[in-house]
Amino acid sequence: MKKRMLVAMVSILFALSMVSITLAQDKAPAGPPAVVKEMVAKAKGSIQKVSAADVKAAIDTKEKAIILDVRDPGEFAAGHLPGAVNISRGTLEFNVFNKIPDQNAKIYVYCKTGSRSALATKTLNDLGYKNAVLMDALFEDWIKAGYPVVR
Repeated sequence: MKKRMLVAMVSILFALSMVSITLAQDKAPAGPPAVVKEMVAKAKGSIQKVSAADVKAAIDTKEKAIILDVRDPGEFAAGHLPGAVNISRGTLEFNVFNKIPDQNAKIYVYCKTGSRSALATKTLNDLGYKNAVLMDALFEDWIKAGYPVVR
């Protein structure tokens, strides 16, 4: 009798844990916390911004500028703007001086949603890069506009 009771209890606990795992997986991600949203908004308020059309025009006219993709390497490999240089936002401070030594260079910064790139643009300005500007558009908007993507 004790053995059956133990098996029943273990079965119930297992079933409850499976239900709780399923419910946790079905929950939509909450997104970044408010403090992060505030950081991004503050960064966007303190930096220069341009549209995707402005960046497209810079590419088309072969403007002497650097297109900086601050997404992770896997995202970059899946598709990026023509001529873009990839420095992940997480390693920006450590790698930018080697990849972009000219602190007067015009730099158009972008990412998937505009959040990492806003923080990266502010960081570049803080590091002394005088002409770093945010492409204030989603990468998806670039694609929807029919602009070129290198894959």
